Amino acid sequence: MAEREKVETLDVNNVWRPRARMARRRASHTYGAVVLLLVVEFIFIAAAPDEYWAVAALLLLQGCTLFLALWTSGLGKDMRPLLPLALPLIAAAVAVVLLESGTAVGLVALLNATLVVATVAVLIVGIVDQAEVNTQSVTGAVCAYLLLGFLFNFLFGAVAALGNGPFFANGSDGTPFERLYFSFVTLATLGYGDYSAGEPVGRSLAVAEVLIGQLFLVTAVGLLIGLLVSARAAPQTTGDEPADLP
Repeated sequence: MAEREKVETLDVNNVWRPRARMARRRASHTYGAVVLLLVVEFIFIAAAPDEYWAVAALLLLQGCTLFLALWTSGLGKDMRPLLPLALPLIAAAVAVVLLESGTAVGLVALLNATLVVATVAVLIVGIVDQAEVNTQSVTGAVCAYLLLGFLFNFLFGAVAALGNGPFFANGSDGTPFERLYFSFVTLATLGYGDYSAGEPVGRSLAVAEVLIGQLFLVTAVGLLIGLLVSARAAPQTTGDEPADLP
């Protein structure tokens, strides 16, 4: 009977519950690994040529980002059941190399965008699991903000590949890194003016990126950082201190 109760207790501990993950794994798993992988992804887009194998490699890299976020946030404590999800990504990566089609590139870009949305959702769950404002939750919010830049980059790439006209107003679709540069410049509302969307769909996406990015930065990231600073600045009190006299 005792052995059965022990097994049931282990099974319950293996099931994800809101705000239960950080009590188990805060000391060992941080969002720093996700930040590092995002930096690697940025460098890859900047350095890789505009070829089909690079599109396939980027898809696999984005899939790795999702799996790492799942593991870090505690949603994928046992990653083995999630491994079959990698098979469609591998198949799509192989297909885009074999087909060498612009349509395939556009569809892969939409798949990448879907992976980014899923990654952001996983990070938000991990932030909620913190149950407090700390460096972990702030780092997770920064990762989510950076992923917004990658999200719209992939959406811009899909419009460039699947649309009828050139994406940019200068008459070109741009390279993957030029679209990534345009995405982050738009997200930060810098407005250099060297690139601008030339089609209604691209312009609509650019407006959406500005609004979503600024709202997220001001509300989520700004609020978390403000609360973290306030928590660290607040004086620490103990129950042994005498109460203030009237």
